[in-house]
Amino acid sequence: MSASIAVVGAGPTGTCLVERICANAADLLGWPSLDVHVIDPHPPGGGRVWRRDQPELLWMNSAAADVTLFTDESVRCEGPIRPGPTLAEWLGGDPGTFASRPAQNGYLSHVFRHAVETAPRGVRVHVHPARAVDLADIPDGQAVRLEDGRTIEVDAVILAQGHGDVTPNGEERALADLAVRGGLRYLPTGYAADLDLDGIPAGEPVIVRGMGLAFVDLMVLLTSGRGGRFVREYDGELVYLPGGREPLLHVGSRRGVPYHSKTGYPFGGARPPVPRFLTREALGEGPWNFRRDVWPLVAKELAFAYYHELLTAHPERARLDWAAFAEAFADEEWRSPGIRKLIRTAVPRHLDRLDLDRLDRPLAGIRFGDRAGLQKWMHGYLAADLERRADPAHSADHALILGLISVYGVLAELGVSDPWFHGFFSYIASGPPGPRLEELRALARAGVVTFLGADLKVDHHDGRWRAQSPTVPGGVTATTLVEARLPAPSVSRATDPLIGALRDRGELDEKSGLVNVRAADRRLVDRSGTPHSRRFAFGPWVVGGQATGGFARPRLNAPLFRHADALARIVLSEAVGTQIRRHVA
Repeated sequence: MSASIAVVGAGPTGTCLVERICANAADLLGWPSLDVHVIDPHPPGGGRVWRRDQPELLWMNSAAADVTLFTDESVRCEGPIRPGPTLAEWLGGDPGTFASRPAQNGYLSHVFRHAVETAPRGVRVHVHPARAVDLADIPDGQAVRLEDGRTIEVDAVILAQGHGDVTPNGEERALADLAVRGGLRYLPTGYAADLDLDGIPAGEPVIVRGMGLAFVDLMVLLTSGRGGRFVREYDGELVYLPGGREPLLHVGSRRGVPYHSKTGYPFGGARPPVPRFLTREALGEGPWNFRRDVWPLVAKELAFAYYHELLTAHPERARLDWAAFAEAFADEEWRSPGIRKLIRTAVPRHLDRLDLDRLDRPLAGIRFGDRAGLQKWMHGYLAADLERRADPAHSADHALILGLISVYGVLAELGVSDPWFHGFFSYIASGPPGPRLEELRALARAGVVTFLGADLKVDHHDGRWRAQSPTVPGGVTATTLVEARLPAPSVSRATDPLIGALRDRGELDEKSGLVNVRAADRRLVDRSGTPHSRRFAFGPWVVGGQATGGFARPRLNAPLFRHADALARIVLSEAVGTQIRRHVA
């Protein structure tokens, strides 16, 4: 009797699960006769988001050396370690390069093929290029219905669709209605590669709300993607030569500044000794208020990581050695007078001290008399960010990023999520490659991009969109408004037909916009709070799965691998192994 598992979703999340299922099958099933059904309308490996048919102009936001989908010796999991190349090793190029999205698709396709080709004897992987639209209980299993009318019967199902689309929220619907009635253009949230940008007119002002990674993609497609070119002047300055078809982008956001660029130097320091303070014991019993209960411990972890690198790698800029600092630091509460005094004593230069508030909101409290003053400040801000992120003298910034990654994983395992912290994490640790910010600076000097400031508000006034910010007086108007943001997770507004069917019947529950699962084993929880014995969910849209989004960094014991391995073993030993033992008996 063959056991069977359905994995719904063939992107990076589903691919990692398939690899872990194959890797663990022989150990847990004894005599593996297992069919793994992978269901996705897009080719396996890249899935929809990382599909091949995207412009080469769109890059990954991580250096090739920092991307892997193979386990390594750092991963602490029960299953076997199956090493493989990082993206940089697979490409055979510069480890610091930022690969194109189509190139990443090739790597992900390779990982999927490798998992299938190296699966133990008796394990068969079947790819179904179709969408799963419903799921039903049957005796001793599950029936997955596909959009082409076929039904696949399996012992267990894992939902691994990754980032999904949602219907517009109330504000977006209202803006879309205003656009239709007033003859305006409005592009809601979404992946830039999926948006229809042809309707954005050349030479006209366009209001863009959002300055994260979605904005960077939009910026590239509307400038280089329309025939513009970047050239390097004799003094090394990057200059933009317009192609004549680009719009005039007026951009702002809550912070009013773009995400920090990736560090552009190899990090040679020791990994920060975190987490140390952020523990379940320190948090106590929930529920927790993030800013009151969790953030002080998170901030202390981040500062510990930052100052560990500063004092050990750059001791000439400190008045205390690390051992003395660490001992005193551990005894103090975050934001206490004692910890502030310790930092002032240990780190004489204000430039070397970590100011998390200023880092989060660099424009807070700043007002300019006119738009020109803001543009001048932004040019200096971007230049300083590029210079600092390229200088290993500021390697404490890289240690802060590593601390953020560690903390993010701990919070996911504790089941703690917070939208503000996710945004802060992305802003510091998931920014664009340095060259992209250099291009943004060149576009601003060329007048193609104009910065609007922080706390941007957009409304409808005199038949046009109007954008205003308290950072600078006045405002701008345009006939086109673009939301340069990805949609926030929302089970209630998900367009995925399978999620919708389960949700509408109450067989799937939502928690803070995410698919609710039982933390111990990721079993799908219905609206009554009851976990299902044969249904599981995994990935960034799942409670506790935020740290499994994106790609793993090599040699950092990535949560993606640990969690995928644990889930694969649970499904094989409990949902599937029980079925095999019943048939054998």
